[in-house]
Amino acid sequence: MGKSDLFDIKTRLSGQVIFVIASFAVSLGLLSQIGSQTEWSDSARTIAAQPRFWPAVALGLMVAGFGLRWRLMRRRRPDRRDWLEAKRWVEPLEYYGWFILFVLAVPRLGFLPMSLVMACALTWRLGYRSKGALALAALFAVSVTVTFKGFLGVNIPGGQIYELLPASVRTFFMVYL
Repeated sequence: MGKSDLFDIKTRLSGQVIFVIASFAVSLGLLSQIGSQTEWSDSARTIAAQPRFWPAVALGLMVAGFGLRWRLMRRRRPDRRDWLEAKRWVEPLEYYGWFILFVLAVPRLGFLPMSLVMACALTWRLGYRSKGALALAALFAVSVTVTFKGFLGVNIPGGQIYELLPASVRTFFMVYL
């Protein structure tokens, strides 16, 4: 598959089948759980005041709407163009993974070291591989750290790695870096 195949996708139709099927399935799954995830209150005066009523109405309308849309579509099965479009939807989830890695690593390695690593790694990942681009990313990470922890006083816990530093420097690192 060449690069030109990606530009041949008709964006108004591509992925529509997958979106409708996925939305129908998610709505149906949520509606099937309405009894265990909401409650029926004996103190409610009307049916519209029941905690379960409006979520059930919304999910019922979603199931009906997506089901009807799927039924009325000319093409009800995904083809190659749909899967190419769906792949484009999933690609941003990579950055969710980067963020989770950052959040999990900060308590162990500290905010400044992880900011430096992540800024430079993401800069590299995005294709900016010159020394200047990486230096700018590192400068950005340092400036963000100094701004948030130093000037704004945001309470970000120091990393466990800071325990290895001499006592005279440890407090400075834990408070400001």
